Amino acid sequence: AKDLKAVLFNWAWYMGMLRSSEERDLIMSLEYQGKGTVQVGGQPCNVTKYRTSISYQTSGERIQYTGTRPNGQDCSNVEVLSGAYAWNEDIPGAELVAGQGKATPMPAAVQERMIRLWASPQGAFKGAMAGTSDPPEMAPRPQRVPAGVSKAGKTSVTWEGDKPVVTFPIPGVPTATAAATLNDKFMAERVVVKNGADTYEFAYSDYKDWNNPL
Repeated sequence: AKDLKAVLFNWAWYMGMLRSSEERDLIMSLEYQGKGTVQVGGQPCNVTKYRTSISYQTSGERIQYTGTRPNGQDCSNVEVLSGAYAWNEDIPGAELVAGQGKATPMPAAVQERMIRLWASPQGAFKGAMAGTSDPPEMAPRPQRVPAGVSKAGKTSVTWEGDKPVVTFPIPGVPTATAAATLNDKFMAERVVVKNGADTYEFAYSDYKDWNNPL
C-alpha cells in the first residue's frame, strides 16, 4: 500500500519505534553519542566527544561537544533547547546551582535548534505524526491515520519513483515545512526543511540494527 497510513506505519516499524501490543510510538527520550566534525559558527570543529540528550515530550535537547578547530582553537560548547527557549552553557546545568557555571540566552537559535530536533531520524517521524492531528497525540498510533488517503491534517505523502516523500510542518516553528524522503526500508535518507528564505538539508545513511541477535 502506498497511502499515508501505510507509509507512516512502515516508517515507525522499521525504526523500531512501536511498542506494546497496541503498537504505539512510546519513544519519549533519546540519547546518543559520537565523534566527527560539526560546524560551529560556520567553521569546522573536530569533536572528540559529542553527546545529545533529547526529550520529545518537552521539545528539549542538550547537545554537549568537545573539540578543536584545525588551527587548534577550542570550539567546545553545550547547546540547549527547551520549548520556546534556547541557551548555551559553559558546563551542563549551568546556573541551576547559584554560582556554578554560566548560561547565555540564545533566542535567535530557537528555530534552528527546533528544526534540528524535528528533522532527525526519529524526530521526523514524530513531526509527521504530530501533523496528522490537532492537538497531536503524545503516544500516537499510525493505525489511527485514515486508510486510503495521501493527506491527513497537515501531513501528506507523494511518491518519487519508488521512494515516498512525507511532507509535514515542523512542530514549534509555524513557518517551517519539512520533506522527508524515505529509502527502501522506509527510513529517512534525506530531510529538507524550508523556513522562509532558509533551507536546511539533513542526510542519513548506514542504519544498523543494534538489537541482540537473539
